[in-house]
Amino acid sequence: MDRRRVLGGLGASVALSAPAFARRAAFRFGLTPVFLDNDANVIERLRTALSDAKGDPIDLIQRRTYQEITASLLDGSVDAAWICGYPFLQHRDRLALLGVPVWRGRPQYQSYLIVRAEDQAKALADLRGGIHAFSDPNSNSGYLVTASDLARMDETPERFFSRAIFTYGHRNVVRAVADGLTRSGSVDGYVWEALASVEPSLTAPTRIVAKSEWLGFPPFAARADRASDPNVRRFGKVLRGLGASPIGREALQLLFLDGIQQGDTTLFNGIAARMAELSGR
Repeated sequence: MDRRRVLGGLGASVALSAPAFARRAAFRFGLTPVFLDNDANVIERLRTALSDAKGDPIDLIQRRTYQEITASLLDGSVDAAWICGYPFLQHRDRLALLGVPVWRGRPQYQSYLIVRAEDQAKALADLRGGIHAFSDPNSNSGYLVTASDLARMDETPERFFSRAIFTYGHRNVVRAVADGLTRSGSVDGYVWEALASVEPSLTAPTRIVAKSEWLGFPPFAARADRASDPNVRRFGKVLRGLGASPIGREALQLLFLDGIQQGDTTLFNGIAARMAELSGR
């Protein structure tokens, strides 16, 4: 099992699916490489685990950004999607929660602010005037946390940093800092920790300056008006029971997850508070 490939690279949109004869009945599940890379081996193992448990073919549809995959969910192009707490709350009245991943024993994660290992910065305030890497404008850990921290300082990314870029992938944020393309970056702590385990040469040149509070892990969601659809409900049950089969446990292991639980929207209260701070600046 090649776990190094889980988080490597950034690719174009892909769709891996069941055989062509069964595709008309496939359940369409959306992913984004901002969070999950388009590694064909990992995606195929996840697709197979979900399809086997559901008893129906599943198409895994990948898009480049959270905006694209959220739009696909809202317009019905996909039946469910793995998104982020930030866009989930942005469209809270139109989305329903199907499950929340559990990582290291809790359905939460942190945003990390990182710099190169030799950088002397001790806090966000020390990074004024540098170049900063964000992952996606609709990412909680890769944008909202740092942007709301700056709002508390009566600052914006545009004013505070000399330049801010979007890499559209958390691994790419780490790479940008490690290679010295940017002084600092905002990255998903779950991804950074996974990389530290399987690709330590990538994270070794970086150092964590600050960690956010624990926030709701990126959830699985469906359109609210389809939440009671038997097919959607069945998919949610399959997600939450993924650890019950060997192939499901293998998929979870590849994703460095303990499992997936039902969860509830209160998990995202911290993200909601940061959204309010950002909009009120």
